[in-house]
Amino acid sequence: MYLWILGICILIVFVVLALSVVTTNKAYKYEHTIDPMEEEEISPPVNKKDSAEK
Repeated sequence: MYLWILGICILIVFVVLALSVVTTNKAYKYEHTIDPMEEEEISPPVNKKDSAEK
């Protein structure tokens, strides 16, 4: 009786481990992308030193 329960528990552990490995590998393969900025929103960088002197 106890051997059946132990076998089922070990099987559950291996299933959970396999699913977590598959999920982690899938997450590492995902390629993140960034939306391009619109031309209107792009402004030249402001130099704080120059702007303070004005």
